[in-house]
Amino acid sequence: MSDRFSNRYLNILAVFAIGTLVLLGKAAHLQLIDDTYRVKGNNIAVDEITTYPSRGLITDRNGKIIVYNNAMYDLMVTYKQIDPKMDTTKFCNLLGITKETFVKNLNKNWRSGRYSKRKPFVFLKTISAQRYTRIQENLYEFPGFFTRLRNVRGYPYPNAAHVLGYLGEVNRKQIDQSDGIYSLGDYIGQSGLELQYERELRGKKGVKFMLKDKFGREVEAYDEGGSDIPPVSGKDLITSLDIDLQIYCEELMKNKRGSIVALEPESGEILAMLSAPTYNPNLLVVGPSRGKNYNHILKDSLQPFFDRSVMAKYPPGSIFKTIVGLVALEEEIVTTDYRVTCPGYYQPGKANSRKFGCHQHERYVNLTKAIKHSCNSYFFRTFRDIVDQYGESIPQKGLSIFNEYLTAFGVGKPLEIDYPREKKGNNPNPKYYDKVYKNDGGWNSGKIMSVGIGQGEIEMTTLQMANLAAILGNRGSYKLPHLAKFFKEGETPIRPDDKYQKIQQVPVNKRHFQPIIDGMEDVVLSGTAKQAFIPDIPLCGKTGTSQNAGKDHSIFFAFAPKDNPKIAIAVYIENGGFGGTYAAPIASLVVEKYLQDSIKGEKRQYLEEKMMTANLVDQTKP
Repeated sequence: MSDRFSNRYLNILAVFAIGTLVLLGKAAHLQLIDDTYRVKGNNIAVDEITTYPSRGLITDRNGKIIVYNNAMYDLMVTYKQIDPKMDTTKFCNLLGITKETFVKNLNKNWRSGRYSKRKPFVFLKTISAQRYTRIQENLYEFPGFFTRLRNVRGYPYPNAAHVLGYLGEVNRKQIDQSDGIYSLGDYIGQSGLELQYERELRGKKGVKFMLKDKFGREVEAYDEGGSDIPPVSGKDLITSLDIDLQIYCEELMKNKRGSIVALEPESGEILAMLSAPTYNPNLLVVGPSRGKNYNHILKDSLQPFFDRSVMAKYPPGSIFKTIVGLVALEEEIVTTDYRVTCPGYYQPGKANSRKFGCHQHERYVNLTKAIKHSCNSYFFRTFRDIVDQYGESIPQKGLSIFNEYLTAFGVGKPLEIDYPREKKGNNPNPKYYDKVYKNDGGWNSGKIMSVGIGQGEIEMTTLQMANLAAILGNRGSYKLPHLAKFFKEGETPIRPDDKYQKIQQVPVNKRHFQPIIDGMEDVVLSGTAKQAFIPDIPLCGKTGTSQNAGKDHSIFFAFAPKDNPKIAIAVYIENGGFGGTYAAPIASLVVEKYLQDSIKGEKRQYLEEKMMTANLVDQTKP
């Protein structure tokens, strides 16, 4: 072989060797260093599926489950993976839907940004177990479609709808503000405890990776499941509610408008809280009938969605006289022996001036008897003396001091209950009246004296009234009302916010409570609420009748027993008339039911039947 041929041969070998080394190097780079194509391959071959956690259960104070989870399925679809030749007739028959529904559910506004042809979206929500079985067996025939397990809420009791709240699908704003927590089709607490404790109840999503074939069908777990991230279940919520008491309260409030709030005075824990009329929480479970049910409730003229326990701002009526009495004692405006002459009316001016009516009762009353008989004359005069204590020409100073006491009693401010949409009521101060009477010659104690009997501009929620009853029962202290006792993560109890364990103290000497409480006991024994008397249970209460354009509102608040009370309650019945007619009997029945577990004696059972069958919504019925 010539030298020339030999050199050419070696050059050719060198070129092939170098080319081979370059190819091997590139392959090594692609496989070992540059993961671009590997990632691209994985995106094509591996399906990343979000797995949803179980939402935390909700129980009452005795461990009874009041909200649980129901396993349901959403049928998902990825538009780009659909086989254009799929048998739509068979698909629709399996699901029990029309072809019109198929087209409607599949075609989205792709320009809106909410949907992508390359990302899964919900084709059909919460399909039944029967439909799920039918479609799952044949799903391999329909590339692009897959099912996703979801948990929706279930309610073993048709009660406590307002307190528990409901779930709804997240909107775009909630998604954008969630920092990736929520995505299209997710559910979120929309009201009640579901909204208040959404973060604790929702849990944390997981991810499951599945291998797909060339048709986009899932065939097996990727990496044998080793790369999966399991979901984390939400925390269980143990509430302070007594579901049996809640049910009883709702039975008493059928065909009535108003609210009841009952709580444990020592702890501030809510035992029952309801707004009437109410609705069955199962009507708003996520599913095909939910929209129709929601609209039906929304259009009801009685406004079942309006939560009267924390949102309605009512004039408290004569129950407010208890605060006026306490402030008067603390400010040394009156003493326990101080008496007022009541001829059956109060006349603030000259002999020919207007007379404001009062109840018929004994002529001379001290504070305890004024509470017992709900004497307007006593509290008109006492309130005016509080406002005018620094002189009739400067009522602003006296009213400001009164406002400070009201704030301490939780009036005119939110009580910070762990429950959404609480209103603060109204604690009218000098600036408020300066504005109201700006063009009417200014104001004085005479113009605003109706506040002294819980009328006029003073407003409270039923929650605030129940809390006031607790303050009286505790002789001046309270804990902020709350619904969560604790959360459970596994077996570990976790307390909610520490603020609910702190004792709040009103600036009134403890000794001043006794004459008020004695008067409240007399209200039930021989005063304006004799129907509320419970044998063997010393009940201390106060009636109220709030003036209204139509029929007056019926009000009662109370605590029992007299010493070391176990329950405090406020009942507000719209258009119920005199406080002793409906609110007082209903409150007493709730107290007896809670403390004794039953209503005893024919007389009390007759009263129970009367209250349960009373119809104050349709006055044409008996």
